[in-house]
Formats: sequence, structure tokens, C-alpha cells
Amino acid sequence: MFTDFYELLEISPNANSETIERIFRYFAMRYHPDNRDTGDDSRFSEIVEAHNTLKDPVKRAQYDIQYRDNLGLRRELTEEASNTKGLERDVVIQAKLLALLYVRRRQDVNNPGIGDDELERLSGCPREHLDFHLWYLKAKSWIARTENGTFAITVEGIDRANAEHRREATITTKLLDHAD
Repeated sequence: MFTDFYELLEISPNANSETIERIFRYFAMRYHPDNRDTGDDSRFSEIVEAHNTLKDPVKRAQYDIQYRDNLGLRRELTEEASNTKGLERDVVIQAKLLALLYVRRRQDVNNPGIGDDELERLSGCPREHLDFHLWYLKAKSWIARTENGTFAITVEGIDRANAEHRREATITTKLLDHAD
């Protein structure tokens, strides 16, 4: 896991060596294990590691490459989390998967499963995204793996699909009533 040494030392990535040294001394005294009031072994070790990395120009240059890569990942994460269309799309995909598995169970209660590849094709969701949705639906106990390894809707999943259908029907009815 990536550790942000700049954040740990509470300094700017543009901090010069004098600033790094000054801040290190402050935190080292504060968190040193011999300090009875604020000593903290693990925090002290982190501070020493950050200092040793950032004070060495070669190590710092290598670390800064990782730092920039991590910043890019955080930016992507923040942008995706801010995009409500992505969340809406996920809800639609999960509802579609439940609907597919619901229909399959209704068509053949004794052989209700659909395989991974078929779910990918029917849902139009790429494998790398489908894994997230299948994990979520399994964790909610709305789907499960069958004995032959396919996915099938559970009783809880059928209840969820039915509840969603009733909610959507109620909303549609109210919208139509107000349109008159």
C-alpha cells in the first residue's frame, strides 16, 4: 500500500531539504518512544521512513514518481465517485442481471443458472465490471452459484426484483395520474 510521506510529515511535495529536516526533528521528538506523553513506536517508524526517503535525492526522485502515479489514481477515483451517471448505470446493470436470472429461474426452476460468459453477453457489461456487480449481488444474497458453477437468483433476489417492479409500477402510475 502506498504511503503519502508528504502528508505524513504535513509538508508540501515542493518542500526543500531544510524544511524536511526541521519537520522531521519536530515529529521525531514528539513521537519518539522515549517521550512518555506522546511517544508512539509505529508513528515514529513511519516518520523515520518518510525522512530517510525524502532526504535522499535519488530515493526522493523514485518516490515522487510513485507519488504522482498515486495522485493520478486518487484523481480518477474522485472523478468517478463524483459522476452520478456511473452509479445510475450500476443500478441499471444490477437490475438487469436480476431480471435475467429471474426470467431464467421462471423458465426452468430445476436448471436456473446462467454462466459467466452468457451473463456478460446478455447484460452487455464487460467482464471487469461484471465481477463487481456479481460480487455485490452475491453479498446481498440475491444471487448464488449453483452446483454446476452458474449463477442463479435466490428467493431473496426474487423478492428484491418483485419489490423493485412494484415500486417502479407505483411511480409510473402516479406520473400517469398527474399527467391527466
